Amino acid sequence: MLSTLSQPDAKLNLISPQPQPEHRLARSLDLRGAVTLNLLNMIGVGPFITLPLLIGAMGGPQAMLGWILGALLALCDGLVWAELGAALPEAGGTYAYLSFIYPGRLGRVLSFLFLFQVFFSCPLSVASGAIGLSQYATYVAPALTRHTILHVFHLGPYTAAILIGPTTAVAIAVIFLAVILLYRSLTRIGALSIAMLVIVLGAIAWIVLTALLHGHLSQAIQLPPGALHLTPSFFAGLASAMLIATYDYWGYYNVSLLGGEVRDPGRTIPRAILFSIFIVAVLYLAMNISILAVLPWQGLVFEQALPARRAMVSLFMEQAYTPTLGPTVAHRLGQLAAVLIMVTAFGSVFALLLGYSRIPYAAAADGNFFRIFARLHLKRGVPYISLLTLASAAALFCFFSLADVIAAMVVIRLLLQFLTQHIGVLYLRRCQPGLPRPFRLWLYPLPPLAALAGFTYILLARPNFSRELALAALVVIVGVALFLLRGIKTAPSTPSTIA
Repeated sequence: MLSTLSQPDAKLNLISPQPQPEHRLARSLDLRGAVTLNLLNMIGVGPFITLPLLIGAMGGPQAMLGWILGALLALCDGLVWAELGAALPEAGGTYAYLSFIYPGRLGRVLSFLFLFQVFFSCPLSVASGAIGLSQYATYVAPALTRHTILHVFHLGPYTAAILIGPTTAVAIAVIFLAVILLYRSLTRIGALSIAMLVIVLGAIAWIVLTALLHGHLSQAIQLPPGALHLTPSFFAGLASAMLIATYDYWGYYNVSLLGGEVRDPGRTIPRAILFSIFIVAVLYLAMNISILAVLPWQGLVFEQALPARRAMVSLFMEQAYTPTLGPTVAHRLGQLAAVLIMVTAFGSVFALLLGYSRIPYAAAADGNFFRIFARLHLKRGVPYISLLTLASAAALFCFFSLADVIAAMVVIRLLLQFLTQHIGVLYLRRCQPGLPRPFRLWLYPLPPLAALAGFTYILLARPNFSRELALAALVVIVGVALFLLRGIKTAPSTPSTIA
């Protein structure tokens, strides 16, 4: 449960008035719903647009090693999430964990830093899904690529591209459509989530079936000379490939962010996390091998810009069906594939906003953030202020390129969320051995230690890694400064409601 600390001074009192107990979050999310939301979060647009980047990182299909190691890293990390989520089933996930694990001021600082980075990493993640959707939209409506303004700006060692055009408008519209659908309770969201998941799994099944009918497995596993030589460039490329795989696997912890709304959390949260990782690992490996069985990997490396990077699955369908059905029908099938991927991307945006909107809510309810974020809508029962704030920030990030968005998000979250959480689970085992743990992670302490080593390798072994580390350091400095400046103290509170 969330920590209980002293009441703030009157001038800093950001706590909401006491509400009626019936307006607290209801535990209505069962195992099926939890797995569904996790899968929607995990199977976003990422794997449908990042395969060319993955192959390019290592120069061939040996980059599949990054997928396999990424799955093992996700399993180690997922076990940590499972133990903490079962023992501390509160809305907010990592925020609740850090507040509980680390004592006194340290816990308040770390939880505030995590909360602060959420206002960067969550919108960045949502924006990546929306941008990916807009890229596939260009295959259906090529006119969206016109009238686009590209501006590159430099800030010290940083270079970033800003895009303004029809695709930007599409990405922003997608985010606010998700907000409209999320402006309701979880009981109504369940059916919509299941429908989206059926479409997602149908798209992947179509890809695999197409490869079985029109692909060549030998092409998918044909390695270039010297592909597995253990050189420095091999390990640097592997780190980059694992970074991309980590981004694509993320989402298995989504149920932990909704801990306050999970039914029987001691059993549901661990099962949902582990089932999701296993299902997605199998689906990703099958899907990527299928794509490489039709599209030669050399083309994905040397044609990353267009169209492979922008609408890879649509190109896959065109190339697979053109010999038998002709170019016109094959192009129509490519457009149908683009629509299915767009639905997949929308499902990811939907699930991300659902899960992360609970984090500022939990922080405000605990007295560690502005009281307005603790408000629940009286009729809808959702933390609407948090939802609208994160969605607005995500809309702003839609003006940046997808590559910049992904790089910033992954590094910030690894440093300010995942590493502190893994150290925390080790610390909690030592300091509170008697804490009830409905689920205890397997082979302790190997999973958290392996995850710490794997994430550190990803951070430090990549080319030009210092750029993203400097960005994360800037977030830490600004976050600490805000914490000290405002002098925020935590205090017990429960959420308020509006009419």
